[in-house]
Amino acid sequence: MASKGAAMASFHLAVKTIGRSAGRSATAAAAYRAGVEITDERTGLVHDYTRKQGVEHNALVVPADAPAWASDRAVLWNAAEQAETRKNSTVAREYEIALPAELSAEARRELALGLAREISERHGVAVDVAIHAPGREGDHRNHHAHLLTTTRRIGPEGLGAKTRELDQKTSGEVERWRGRWAEMQNAALERANVSERVDHRSHQRRGIEQEVTVHMGPSATAMERRAEHQAMREGRAYEPVTMVGQHNAGVIEQRGLRQYIERGTEWLRDAGQRISGRLHAFAATLSGAVDRDRRDAAEAQRQERLVAERTREQAQERQQVQDREKVAEKFRTIAGKREAGGHGYGDHNSDWKATPEALRKAVDAYNGANQHTKDLYIERIQREPQMARAVGQLLHERELVLQRDRGMSR
Repeated sequence: MASKGAAMASFHLAVKTIGRSAGRSATAAAAYRAGVEITDERTGLVHDYTRKQGVEHNALVVPADAPAWASDRAVLWNAAEQAETRKNSTVAREYEIALPAELSAEARRELALGLAREISERHGVAVDVAIHAPGREGDHRNHHAHLLTTTRRIGPEGLGAKTRELDQKTSGEVERWRGRWAEMQNAALERANVSERVDHRSHQRRGIEQEVTVHMGPSATAMERRAEHQAMREGRAYEPVTMVGQHNAGVIEQRGLRQYIERGTEWLRDAGQRISGRLHAFAATLSGAVDRDRRDAAEAQRQERLVAERTREQAQERQQVQDREKVAEKFRTIAGKREAGGHGYGDHNSDWKATPEALRKAVDAYNGANQHTKDLYIERIQREPQMARAVGQLLHERELVLQRDRGMSR
């Protein structure tokens, strides 16, 4: 796709879902990304992000035969919420894309809207486009956009059938959009007489081993910003405090090391070619060069050990995150069955009696709270190791009692 020898620009297109199972809503997602206020008619919650900074442009792209109300952001996303009845429904889909820093703001805007129009035409969905400027902290080239789409097609009668082709990995639709987005960016870069090009293929498919960074949401970004300011006030070096921040810092450090080694290797190769014609003149310094090479090799091995150790630590951290998420999901499942009056979860039923008293109180308190408080409680389990261990121990005790009761009943 890129011409031979062309520099590579940054590529990113990730497709994510907005689902109720994670405590999220389409109205909140749309309000945050567009920097507006939307009242969720289903829950009564007001999502006000009018003070959010960095939103350069927002726009709605809808099919030509969509009803007029689909061009109203609040009406559209409330309709998307009301169209779904299940507690674990997927209520929206998001295309998160990086925009070329090499282009002008107008060219980036037209590029994002062009992709939105193609998505709308191909799948028959409404697309809410929000273009964000780079954050005040971090990479100033990080121009990006969020394309929030309905999960149902929209026509003259309103919201209709689900876009199932985007739910099936075997359909290849997501990879198709990644390839199409790369084509659109490269065409725009060429029109702007910019030599850089993008490649949508993964590093693995291109023969490059490189771990990717993880997108930081608003909560993690705010926590890292506070930690950095605190470090500045105390006159010490800033270190990431969130799991995502620590992961990204490690990835960036590895990339820097890899680039350093690659540049060093290239320099040595070029130097060898220059020296080959003058070998006799440098014979006297050969032993010194060998010593330096040995020291460089030892240093490279040391760096590789450091990278390997960091990789192991990151793997352990990722496993711990997954374990905490499993505990949160088990807790939420029990709470859901209790709230729905599921079989065995009444006050005098066996499954509920097998639950430790502390866990029963926590479940009933959770079910009696509003959605915001519920989200905070689940987030604490996912984020705080001590909290996850305490809840996990109660779940383990419950499982032991259930296993014992099943054995006695045989």
